[in-house]
Amino acid sequence: MSLPPIPIAKPYVGAEEEAAVAAVLRSGWLTQGARVAEFETAFAAHVGAAHAVAVTSCTTALHLTFVALGIGPGDEVICPSLSFIATANSIVHAGATPVFADVDETMNLAVASVEARIGPRTKAILAVHQVGLPAELDQLRELANRHKLLLVEDAACAAGSSYRGNPIGRPVGVAACFSFHPRKVLTTGEGGMITTADAQLAARLRRLRQHGMSLSDLDRHRNVAAGYQREQYLEIGWNARMTDIQAAVGLVQLGRLPGIVTRRRELASAYGRAFSDHAIIATPLEPADRQSNYQSYVVQLRGHTGAQRDRIVNRLLEEQIATRPGLMAAHLQPPYAKTVTAALPMTDRFGDESLMLPLYHELGADGVERVARALDLACREAG
Repeated sequence: MSLPPIPIAKPYVGAEEEAAVAAVLRSGWLTQGARVAEFETAFAAHVGAAHAVAVTSCTTALHLTFVALGIGPGDEVICPSLSFIATANSIVHAGATPVFADVDETMNLAVASVEARIGPRTKAILAVHQVGLPAELDQLRELANRHKLLLVEDAACAAGSSYRGNPIGRPVGVAACFSFHPRKVLTTGEGGMITTADAQLAARLRRLRQHGMSLSDLDRHRNVAAGYQREQYLEIGWNARMTDIQAAVGLVQLGRLPGIVTRRRELASAYGRAFSDHAIIATPLEPADRQSNYQSYVVQLRGHTGAQRDRIVNRLLEEQIATRPGLMAAHLQPPYAKTVTAALPMTDRFGDESLMLPLYHELGADGVERVARALDLACREAG
């Protein structure tokens, strides 16, 4: 009898999320409203941020943040190539230019590589918390301050992670941007959040997400006693509103988050034990001052080419186990292929050698053992 398929990921949702969505549907208010405001307040409190602004995605969050910070045509933002392409795209959406820096052994930005790429047009550093592991924020902040640059955190994968005892989302820089895609630890289906300590930045982000409006629909509804209030459109904005349906799911998910992270860390530890001292499979690094939520579990296949890695991916598919090439390198994709002027050796290495393994709440110890056994065999067959 064949074993059931093991997917790469699976969102952890249940009856509480269903009930929360049903309550919103019955309320008659489906778009950005009271549930979004409640989710923003709860998320800000959870991460220790002064302000949280809900939007449609992390890509949107980053784009609007750059616009609100005045970053645009003629400006450069230093970021890793080793990240989902949306990281670089968000910079381009704002009219600026991404400049790719290399990464270190943690797969996060290498501070020395960032410093080497600072030039007269550099306005910001975009630090990605790679698959949930925080970047070296203190050093990046010091570097940004020394060169009078802005530091923005791409925290798409990092809800529930921490750096030196502080939750990711209490920004070390000017803002942190999150994703709530189904592949993330906390999901609303789609959605994003921006956290910041800057009240003026938060206020402008709230305008930009709703066509530049001076007064939201919810504000008008709450202040009905004041009579009719006519909004103004203070600048050109976008429609980046989160729905109350999504926010209702997010509120339930936020309550689940500590338990979800604990579970994922347990599964990551099980993978670590399974691959300890393996000749080919290297487990991810987690420095002592950082705690990952293990949004994904990415191993390295030491000395393997991308072609060898892809053959292993296909071999595991034959065993009904879904894996993925671990991390993409944006500079190898057509839109950015001609933009790199300096070598990115660590990025190239991780692009070839990294492999993402299944990790989700219900995987279980048996699932980890099955994946580990199949991967070990596939590696030995690949040579």
